[in-house]
Amino acid sequence: MATLVGFIFVLVILLVIFELLRRRHLREKYAVLWIVIGIGLLVLVAFPQLLFWASGILGVQVPSNLLFAMALLLLVLVCLHLSFEQSQAEDEIRVLAEEVGILRLKMLEMEARQLELRTKPLEQSRRPGNPPETAA
Repeated sequence: MATLVGFIFVLVILLVIFELLRRRHLREKYAVLWIVIGIGLLVLVAFPQLLFWASGILGVQVPSNLLFAMALLLLVLVCLHLSFEQSQAEDEIRVLAEEVGILRLKMLEMEARQLELRTKPLEQSRRPGNPPETAA
């Protein structure tokens, strides 16, 4: 009975992952990681003897302790990976913010020059000695 519940639980998790991927709420590079984890859990649920075998080889007395240790290691690796991704994203955001600032400054300078060029012809036509423009 416990095997059936575990099997259904892992299948539901895999279906949720595929649905998130289909709706584009989860990127492919992260989905692959979670699908591999889900398939690994599915194998462990289908063949619990594998956990007993691995715990015997590694010298772990209780197989559930091996499972918890593997889960802890997996979570640490996922956190490390996400920290790496966040650091890269922060660097990209900083560079983009600097580029936007430079572009804004250039745009303001161009607008000021354009305004200056528009007002120059009016000033030249109002100087003494220049005949006033007449509408033809």
